[in-house]
Amino acid sequence: MSKGKSIMVDTSRCTACRGCQVACKQWNGLPGTKTRQVGTYQNPQDVSAETWKLVRFSEGIKENGKPYWYFFSEQCRHCLEPPCVDSIGGYQPEGAMRDEATGAVIFKPASKEAPLEEVKGACPYNIPRQDAKSKEFFKCTMCLDRITNNRIPACVQSCPTGAMAFGERDAIVEMVKKRVEELKKTYPKAMALNPDEVRVIYIVTDDPKKYHQYAVA
Repeated sequence: MSKGKSIMVDTSRCTACRGCQVACKQWNGLPGTKTRQVGTYQNPQDVSAETWKLVRFSEGIKENGKPYWYFFSEQCRHCLEPPCVDSIGGYQPEGAMRDEATGAVIFKPASKEAPLEEVKGACPYNIPRQDAKSKEFFKCTMCLDRITNNRIPACVQSCPTGAMAFGERDAIVEMVKKRVEELKKTYPKAMALNPDEVRVIYIVTDDPKKYHQYAVA
């Protein structure tokens, strides 16, 4: 089993308070984003070079005719084998890296040498975003500056419902397995999304596509 760190995101416990979204902005010194109302509570409408964590809102009608309203706190999954690092590295070897101790995937200023569509296309979760002016790529860093100083990621610390957990990967993977087994008693479709491929492991109780187009690889 791959070592390093991991995060569990249990969507069944998420209330869409957006505390994680705000905490990410505050800790990383990210500016507010000018937005507009488009008929949904989701705001802004997508991740960007200045919004690395975004709570997505999704609603619809289930097969039984009952409505659903799902929340999905979107962020980089920090893949065990990150294709974005290879994509950026093909243009500038110093443009992206995977931290050996934690597994966090980090973009560097030199990432601007790579083309946007190629880097986004390499990511199965459609995460990397490019700053319009600097052309650098940005995304969640797993709060590497915090975790290397024995602190948990800002988003995890801010969660009031226990929907997020952070720790050693093997412990988080076991936590995810137990939680899925527990949820299946009430939600037969409960599952973990790509747990063997990513460090940020989401748990959902229904078809992943109902949460977000790129919820699962």
